[in-house]
Amino acid sequence: MINTKIHKSVYELAEKLMKAADKDDREAFNSLYAELKAVCTDNENTDKDHPEQWETLADFEEEIEDALPGYEKALGKAVDMDLKDHMSSIAFSMATLQIELGQTDVAIKSLENAKISADRIDDKELKKEIDELLEKLLAGQTTSTRP
Repeated sequence: MINTKIHKSVYELAEKLMKAADKDDREAFNSLYAELKAVCTDNENTDKDHPEQWETLADFEEEIEDALPGYEKALGKAVDMDLKDHMSSIAFSMATLQIELGQTDVAIKSLENAKISADRIDDKELKKEIDELLEKLLAGQTTSTRP
């Protein structure tokens, strides 16, 4: 379980980051992002380390290529801690970025992993999103391979 103080800090930073992004306030966004990154690195490999902070950091990464390693790090921590909710949401987020990069096969694998993890969670909406996106990609794959 994530430390309550850290969870609150990460949540508040995420809210402020969204507001800065909405206002297109680059200076505030960069400052808040650096603060969130510091929370992550300060807690890394301590008992306060948690995939949620890394997932949030990746959520606010501006370049897809930079976000994927962040999600991979978050996923590794979620797997180590056996946190199915986080494993599902992180793998889903990774898949959406992989689709944007044209990495359909990798995205399908991420979604299959997300689906396995999601079998043991209560979030019905996330389960539905995973199933629908996986179905869409698999359908597209079968039609695109026809001669």
